[in-house]
Amino acid sequence: MPLVGIDHRIVRANGIKMHIAEKGQGSVVLFLHGFPELCSVGYHSVAPDLRGFSDTEAPTSITSYTCDHIVNDLVALIDSLGVEQVFLVAHDWGAIMGWYLCLFKPERVKAFVCLSVPFTPRSPQMKPMDRMQGFFGDDYYICRFQAPGEIEVEIAELGTTNVLKTIFSVRKPGPPCFPKGNAFGIRTNASISFPSWLSEEELTYYVTKFDQKGFTGGLNYYQAIDQNWEVTEKWTGVQVKVPMMFIVGDLDMVYTTLGTNEYIHNGDFKNDVPFLEEAVLMEGVGHFINQERAKEIGSHIYDFIKKFK
Repeated sequence: MPLVGIDHRIVRANGIKMHIAEKGQGSVVLFLHGFPELCSVGYHSVAPDLRGFSDTEAPTSITSYTCDHIVNDLVALIDSLGVEQVFLVAHDWGAIMGWYLCLFKPERVKAFVCLSVPFTPRSPQMKPMDRMQGFFGDDYYICRFQAPGEIEVEIAELGTTNVLKTIFSVRKPGPPCFPKGNAFGIRTNASISFPSWLSEEELTYYVTKFDQKGFTGGLNYYQAIDQNWEVTEKWTGVQVKVPMMFIVGDLDMVYTTLGTNEYIHNGDFKNDVPFLEEAVLMEGVGHFINQERAKEIGSHIYDFIKKFK
C-alpha cells in the first residue's frame, strides 16, 4: 500500500529482482509482510515482497518456492542492506519463512516478533500434506490449493474483489474448508461485509496487484510444503534459538485450528523456541492482526525490540 514518505526500489537478491519498500534510519527492521510505523522512532523499516508476490519476480517452477530459496533471498537482501543482523517482524507466510530464517541463519536475526503463525516442528514420521489431509479432509484449504491452476479458476469466476473481501472478513473459527464449487462460500448477489480496519483504497490496491500478478506465486508456497519437509530433514528436532515474541488473535483461524492453542500454551512451543519471551493473546482479533490492531501491534513490536538495540 503506497504511503507518504516510503521509498520503493528493486534490489537483486539470490538471482531475482525483489521489490522493497523502506523508510527511516537506524537499526534495520525487516517486515515480512507488513509495515508498521517504526520509522519515526529510530529504525530503518524494510518490507520486501517475497518472491511470487506483487512487484517481486515470480519464478514459474514450484521447486523455486521452497524454504531454502526464500531464506537465501532474505539473506541476500540483508547483505544488500549492508548489515549483519536485522530485527524480524513477520505474519502469515512471512511468519513461516521467518521461522525458517531463524532456524537456518539465527546469527542474522537480533530478535523476532511473530504474528499469527507459531513455529511448526518437523515431524519425521509423516509428510505435512498427508497429516493435514488425514486430520482435516480433502476440503481443507491447504489441500485444495495443491492442484496447480485449480483454485485460480474458481477465484477468476468469483472475482478478485469478492474473494479478497471474504478472506479479510472471515471470523469463522477452526480449520478453513473450501468445498469444490464454492470454495469461498460467496453467494450470488449477496453483499460481503467489509472490515472497518480495511479502507476501500487498500482493497483496491490489493485487487490491482493480484489482478496484475495473479495468485499462482502465492499458491506455489502451499504446493511446496512437502518439498520443504524433504529439504529440512537435518533440522528435525532442532530448536529455534532467537529471542522472540509471539502475538495472535483469539479469533484467528490458525489459533482456533485443532491443536494450535494447546501447542502455544502447554509448554511445547517454549520447548521448541527456548528464547520465547512472551506469547500475547489479543481478544476479539482475527487473522490479519497487523492491520486490524495496527497501533497496538506497533507498540508491542517497539517495546520488545528496543530491549535489544
